Amino acid sequence: MINNGRSSELPFDPRKAIKHLKSADPKLGALIDRAGPFTLHIDDSVSPFEALLESILYQQLHGKAAATIHRRVREYYGGDPGPKLLLETPDEILRAAGVSGNKIKALKDLSARTIEGTVPSHAAILKMSDADIVERLTEVRGIGPWTVEMLLIFRLGRPDVLPVSDYGVRKGYALTFQRVPKSRALTAEDLPKPDVLFRRGRRWSPYRSVASWYMWRACDLARNETPRPGQPKIA
Repeated sequence: MINNGRSSELPFDPRKAIKHLKSADPKLGALIDRAGPFTLHIDDSVSPFEALLESILYQQLHGKAAATIHRRVREYYGGDPGPKLLLETPDEILRAAGVSGNKIKALKDLSARTIEGTVPSHAAILKMSDADIVERLTEVRGIGPWTVEMLLIFRLGRPDVLPVSDYGVRKGYALTFQRVPKSRALTAEDLPKPDVLFRRGRRWSPYRSVASWYMWRACDLARNETPRPGQPKIA
């Protein structure tokens, strides 16, 4: 998920979160000291419909290719389309912009479910629990729990989200908590199962989003790169 909008204040105190995580998990605390300040910036400038539209377009594509398709779609409409306009758009127009057939079906389903109210407005989603948001949004074709978890963290700034299936979070966990010889690269067998992450994450609650952010930072540190603020950068 990219960040093209305005940066907003987090709905929780990051200093309190860091204090809790260091106290609850010293190994995580050591990573926090190495990685530096928590610099997540959320972007709540778009509606859930617009955020999910972008997510669908970016699925299974490299960033540059996805950005090109997203730009073509926005150029056709003169900005982000509304759900009614997108629903009425002939498939051929979207195909010409580079959108695949499956993604067109997902976009049309997203539009229909926004019109009928399954996908809430921005004002409505702010009043919903994380679990209710996941349940509602995963009804949309092509939207799974991971996509909604990224929305919860990077669009809404929810503090207690742990995406246990995320490759970067699992890799960061292995680098931080598991004894892997530095002489070799991580393999799939080194990555923790989701239930392992979930159990460790109990001590991180209610700030599992912050812990997840530091798992992404562990990946940055392992590559000897400067961590980017805001979004995860995972190889």
